[in-house]
Amino acid sequence: MRTKQEVTAVWAGLFPRFAGSSPTLQGRIKAMMVHSILMGLVPPGVKVPPSRALAQALGLSRNTVALALQVMVDKGFLIARPRSGLIVNADILQGQASKAAPVDEPSKALQWSRRCVLELGLQRNISKPASWQEFRYPFVYGQFDASLMPLKDWRACAHQSLFAPAVRRWSQDLVDRDSEAFLEQIQHRLLPARGIVARRDEILVTAGAQMACYLLANVLVGRDTVVGIEDPGYPDARNNFRLRSQHVRALPIDEDGLIPSRAFAQCAYAYVTPSHQCPTTVTMPLERRKQILALAHKRDVVLFEDDHESELNFSGQPLPALKSLDTEGRVIYLGSLSKTLAHGLRIGFIVAPAELVQELRALRRLIMRHAPSNNAHIASLFIAQGHHDAFIRKLNLTYRERRETLAAALASLLPEFELQASLGGSGAWIKGPGGLDATDLARRCAARGVLIEPGEIFFNKPGAASRAHLRLGYSAIASNLIHAGVREIREAWLEA
Repeated sequence: MRTKQEVTAVWAGLFPRFAGSSPTLQGRIKAMMVHSILMGLVPPGVKVPPSRALAQALGLSRNTVALALQVMVDKGFLIARPRSGLIVNADILQGQASKAAPVDEPSKALQWSRRCVLELGLQRNISKPASWQEFRYPFVYGQFDASLMPLKDWRACAHQSLFAPAVRRWSQDLVDRDSEAFLEQIQHRLLPARGIVARRDEILVTAGAQMACYLLANVLVGRDTVVGIEDPGYPDARNNFRLRSQHVRALPIDEDGLIPSRAFAQCAYAYVTPSHQCPTTVTMPLERRKQILALAHKRDVVLFEDDHESELNFSGQPLPALKSLDTEGRVIYLGSLSKTLAHGLRIGFIVAPAELVQELRALRRLIMRHAPSNNAHIASLFIAQGHHDAFIRKLNLTYRERRETLAAALASLLPEFELQASLGGSGAWIKGPGGLDATDLARRCAARGVLIEPGEIFFNKPGAASRAHLRLGYSAIASNLIHAGVREIREAWLEA
């Protein structure tokens, strides 16, 4: 049994580890205490040190510590006993099973590599360091600048979602249905902005566009189905289709995006990113869109349109989505809020004929029943109250400024590197000089506190040409750091 002094030492040692666990010191103390009790660091029945002694050990005010201890009593973690003070409640650990013993002998462990029918670990995937925020110059794609997020507005919507009538709507098990409030905003606000008209039964909410690719691949693609994807293109879409088909083909692109080629005409399905091609960021002109649709009609190709970052358009005049030009129902539309609001939200949707949505819905039910309704409800309020539109305007102004700053820095410091022209988006696609190995450059940049992304992963097959490409995201780096960051990239390049 630990003494009061030992408990004080445990909590004093633990407390620094809980920095950031709560916006308040009181909350941080509670989180630390709960962890120590549930993990057995402070056992049941032990006496808790007085608030004065504990406050002194933690370097906090006595009132703050006393309030935290009272909450721990109210929650049942501690018990107040007359003339004994506070002790850890033994009942709090009831119902917890004892920890299983570890397997000491590897020879007795199951060989899972022999049991797995898929070798997903061998796929080529985009890699991003979890510690990207520790880089001084994070030219990372797919992350966002928290200073731009309208947290006050999002917090207000989250607060509204906790009122009893709202909780009754989103907290129920929807089985295979979607949040009606969110569907309404998709149908009447998001889709019309892209020129798309759809019924409710033609919309399915997903956990991002990547989940949409998985659902489509498993419902529509068989072992011998020919699926085309842009080259270079989105690796996660390519990997999803390769899980199902042995005939995933690389489709050529040019300065206008996907080419209506013979290879395209031979596909049953083709994945395309016309708004901002992934990864080159080029926007497909209206005439090319019409050519793609005409050839798709002639050769019976169904299109998976990932409307990648369509809202991030610096011209102010976005082109209509392929889906809006489709009169046959052969374009399946993939939309997402994750790329603009916050990637961690994982909110997206599919627009497709009702018959197909019904099948996709059935598969989604087997995976996760329905997307998290609390986030969907908050997002619906955020859109309905105009916060989303205001946020997108702010993003476009900020990202345009950052891209212009990046373009100027590259022209001044790295004129040998070719920047792909773009009408929007949150990242820049760059072709380096012949012989450049962007993966090696990324390693040298990381040593200088600069995070860049090699472009080879986007190509269907690795090679000398693909190794010369890289992507610089500007969604997570402040404008005033871009020029200095590019200077560091130049220094790293000159080291070779």
